Amino acid sequence: MTHGSNAAELVDRKADERLLGEDLANLPDAVGRPEAIPPSRTRSRLVGVGATLTGITLLTGIGLLVLGVVEVLASGFGALAITALAVGVVFVGTHWGWVHVAEGTADAIEGRRNSEVIDRRRLWLATIEPYTRYEVTTDVADDGSITIVSVAHRPVPSGEHGFTFVREVVEREVHSGEESAAVVAERAELLRRQAAHDTERERERFEIASDAYETALLGRSDEQQRIAALRAASEALSQQINSNLRDPPLVE
Repeated sequence: MTHGSNAAELVDRKADERLLGEDLANLPDAVGRPEAIPPSRTRSRLVGVGATLTGITLLTGIGLLVLGVVEVLASGFGALAITALAVGVVFVGTHWGWVHVAEGTADAIEGRRNSEVIDRRRLWLATIEPYTRYEVTTDVADDGSITIVSVAHRPVPSGEHGFTFVREVVEREVHSGEESAAVVAERAELLRRQAAHDTERERERFEIASDAYETALLGRSDEQQRIAALRAASEALSQQINSNLRDPPLVE
């Protein structure tokens, strides 16, 4: 567990809101989890109404098309036939719109109702810094064997200005159920200390790069200066890494 993400490439990025939803499982356990939004029955009711209106609109549209065709065959393209065909095409072509309207209305209502919770979730998200966290967990199999899993949660760029995390298994050790529990526990504890050590190293690297970036960017906001600040962050990080190349690894 020695290779983290390049902190200098991420110092100007903010945590992506995907980490509140689809990427939530990739968050390191150490950062915790966002406050949950209270469940609401409003969404299900509104979406149900939207689905009902969608079905009614589709059936009505089909009925009007059939009526229009019958009128054309019976009387030619009269006003009734043209109107029925035109309205029927509109209804059939736009029937799914009711679902989107229902979902949009539900989002607006829940957004207003849960505005304080949503604001707290975003503030919590803004506190997450983009450096790699290492964690160690254990799993017990049906045969009694214990697997020690070392995981890296690495920050990666997301969009133009954000970052998210990817979860990577970096090491997996399987210990037979016949092994001494004390030996397995000692090994797991050693790996946890190593993970904590590596995480702290990544945090320090990020802070060095971030401080250099903020110092270089101070008082300026144009793109050229932003690039110069990123270069300064990379240089500061490189110096810190080179100064510690001869540090002995954490072993026992």
